[in-house]
Amino acid sequence: MPISVLLSERKYSFLCLASVLLISFAFLLLTYTSCPFFFAFSLPSDIHVSVSSPPPPSRSSSLQFPTEPELETQPADHLDLNVSLNIRWRACRLGSVTVDYIPCLDNSKAIKQLKSKKHLEHRERHCPKPPPRCLVPLPKGYKVPVQWPQSRDMIWYSNVPHPKLVEYKKEQNWVRKSDDYFVFPGGGTQFKNGVTAYIDFITETVPAIKWGEHIRVVLDVGCGVASFGGYLLDRDVVTMSFAPKDEHEAQIQFALERGIAATLSVIGSKKLTFPDDAYDLIHCARCRVHWEEDGGKPLLELNRILRPGGFFVWSATPVYRNDERDRYVWKSMVALTQSICWKVVAKRDNFDSTEIGLVIYQKPSSYSCYAHDRTKRPPLCDQKTKKEVSWYKPLRHCTSRLPVDSNGNLLGWPSPWPHRLKNKPQSLPAEADAEAIFNEDTKHWAALVSDVYFDALAINWASLRNVMDMNAGYGG
Repeated sequence: MPISVLLSERKYSFLCLASVLLISFAFLLLTYTSCPFFFAFSLPSDIHVSVSSPPPPSRSSSLQFPTEPELETQPADHLDLNVSLNIRWRACRLGSVTVDYIPCLDNSKAIKQLKSKKHLEHRERHCPKPPPRCLVPLPKGYKVPVQWPQSRDMIWYSNVPHPKLVEYKKEQNWVRKSDDYFVFPGGGTQFKNGVTAYIDFITETVPAIKWGEHIRVVLDVGCGVASFGGYLLDRDVVTMSFAPKDEHEAQIQFALERGIAATLSVIGSKKLTFPDDAYDLIHCARCRVHWEEDGGKPLLELNRILRPGGFFVWSATPVYRNDERDRYVWKSMVALTQSICWKVVAKRDNFDSTEIGLVIYQKPSSYSCYAHDRTKRPPLCDQKTKKEVSWYKPLRHCTSRLPVDSNGNLLGWPSPWPHRLKNKPQSLPAEADAEAIFNEDTKHWAALVSDVYFDALAINWASLRNVMDMNAGYGG
């Protein structure tokens, strides 16, 4: 149709629309030719991304893992790590120790300035300020980890390339090297016949320790490669294992690579980062903690985080040996545990026949014992300490107070697992809506995990074992 006809018929709207479309098309065409990624995204000028493609998969062992993806990553030196907003990241370069670098534990400057190392202050956290802006590289030859549950028993050697522990602990069956793998037979310093037999031995000694029912949450002190916690998973028990970063190189890295929950920590001069009355049972097998030192502060710290009525399993040479040093430690331990009213519920010291020597204590669930002869006991802690955060707080020479409800009544033992998961915690705050908030939070996370985390996210949860929940709230 001629333009004159369009004008005579007053079809101005058509002309306007046609003009706008023509101008817009020309603008987009010019923009696209100068920036081919316009329709995808635009990056600020200070962001740079460069990642090398991984090499093709390779198999270096005859051992088979059916679900294991086998990709070998490039060393971190081949990556451009400058992916940030106004922060230019780089790879940490500290020589041979770089792959094991932990800023808060490897702060050599702060450690050199310590006035004392008597209480293992050099094994505690000393975070540098400002924090370092470098990324710790992967070990050379790093591979995608072996998937759970195979990983409990074997991991790639190249992912944690620390062979010294194999030689150092070869008589105790902690770990062995087999071709391209580290293999974990389930042995330990105090359970040379295997951790499964050791776990059974504990319940045979004290039948009240019903794994996965009465006992659900366990702390393993000085855990080594965490086989105790790894095998308790078969008993429906959740264990937090910890040990310091010391001459037992990378023991916690071994545990994490295996898929066992573990953290680096030490009972030194500061509190452990756990709340009061948190654990049903605490375990120490030759954990090299001197419980009697500094007026017994290390054991008083265990008393703080052990639930009333909970158990402490101590498997160590003072229980069954009679040399001078062990007799001194045992005598000190007897006096200390009696002063905080811990009761010996069992002692097995015939090491020659069982190759297991241990004593099992139980923390009181009432104040009846504390009322007698208080002059020989550590004082009760100030009530204010119940509410303080434990991070970076010094150990105290006092006995932690027993937990009470909003009416001042002593708390009892929680319901057996799994009922405990959904029952109202006795330690809920006294506020009127506290229970309603807890119930709503439980329902919220039950639905969210089922409908979103399991079904809607492209995550193969079967390949994951350890997950860190930030800002966990009630832990739903």
